[in-house]
Amino acid sequence: MQILLPIHILAGTIALLCAALAVSSEKGKRLHMLSGRIYFWGMATIFLTAIPMSIISSNIFLFLIAIFSFYLAFAGMRFARNRKGVATILDWIAICLMIFSGIGMWILATIYFLNSNTQYIVLLVFGFLSITLGYADFRSYKNNSATGKERISRHLTNMMGGTIAVITAVLVVNPPFEPEWVWWVLPTILITPVIFWWNFKILK
Repeated sequence: MQILLPIHILAGTIALLCAALAVSSEKGKRLHMLSGRIYFWGMATIFLTAIPMSIISSNIFLFLIAIFSFYLAFAGMRFARNRKGVATILDWIAICLMIFSGIGMWILATIYFLNSNTQYIVLLVFGFLSITLGYADFRSYKNNSATGKERISRHLTNMMGGTIAVITAVLVVNPPFEPEWVWWVLPTILITPVIFWWNFKILK
């Protein structure tokens, strides 16, 4: 844990900075693509450190959130690079893991609720997002519609979703006040409307 945690924090810092750079830079240009790649590898490092940390600490919550967060970065990267919109076996496996992680979150939410743990609210929200986003990507690939504007829309949605996950992780380390679940869902509440607005502009 002493080795993994500093790497985890450093990767999160780099991912957050590169996400801000990718969002603010001109789309399709070198800076946007470079910052996007570094963001992805930052998210991959977060995932590769979070999984063993969750196993060491027997933290199922962290394990499920790690899958959720990394899928968003992975799917966002895949939609950026896969211009033909044809899914590979790796894409299907990732989608299945995303949806199953959402189901796992709902099961854990039930357990938390029965034990009066308010974090069940976080699990309900993130579980819903896992299943919804995973199914949306599944439908795009199944219908062979992940091209053109829809491909860009899926890229944007997943990448911004991953950015929300990183911002959330920063906020919940030292939440300014209780209850903690508010800080888990606040970035989602604030940034999701921006994602909808951005998608509307793209698809229009």
